[in-house]
Amino acid sequence: MTGATVLVPGARRAIGTLDDPPDGSDACVVACPPHPRHGGHRGDSRLRAVSDTLVKRGVACLRLDYGDWDRGHGECEDARNALRWAYERYETLGLFGYSFGGGIAAVAAATVDVPLRGVALLAPVAALGTDDGDLDAVDAVAAIDVPLSLVVGARDTTADWRPVAAAAEPTGATVTTLDAGHGFGGVTSDVTDAVANFFADRLRA
Repeated sequence: MTGATVLVPGARRAIGTLDDPPDGSDACVVACPPHPRHGGHRGDSRLRAVSDTLVKRGVACLRLDYGDWDRGHGECEDARNALRWAYERYETLGLFGYSFGGGIAAVAAATVDVPLRGVALLAPVAALGTDDGDLDAVDAVAAIDVPLSLVVGARDTTADWRPVAAAAEPTGATVTTLDAGHGFGGVTSDVTDAVANFFADRLRA
């Protein structure tokens, strides 16, 4: 089942696209897109590239669209609900997010009630645009108790990823720095290889 539309259970109308390997999989990664008010959606090219590479390595990917804008709160719950949906169908789970979605993924991973095998953040924002301490990605990474990988662009001036990386490094997280800006133009294969290798090693173990 590739490209199937999923209505994520919950009070909000969150929708996903499930990319599943042709022979199925016992592992799934939920992927959180960039800021929905700045054009972020589940068809984002970085999410699709990561998903395509995961599927080639036998891991399913659920690319998420958030429900109505809720200043990060509802979006985090959308990610948690997507993980709960996947937990009922797959043996092992991972969580991935890009930009705003990286912040969402960090907070969701630290607060979700289902087990994860790994979390990967691509150019994560440090905060989700509110004054709420519970939506701080820097604090969240310290509470993530599973393997964590960050992939960042050295020339990225859009996402304030450096505080997240600084908080993650003492936890043993892997931080991969690429010669790229926020869009990772020209290094997409490096991004997808880093993220897919990370998840394949942990979700299929």
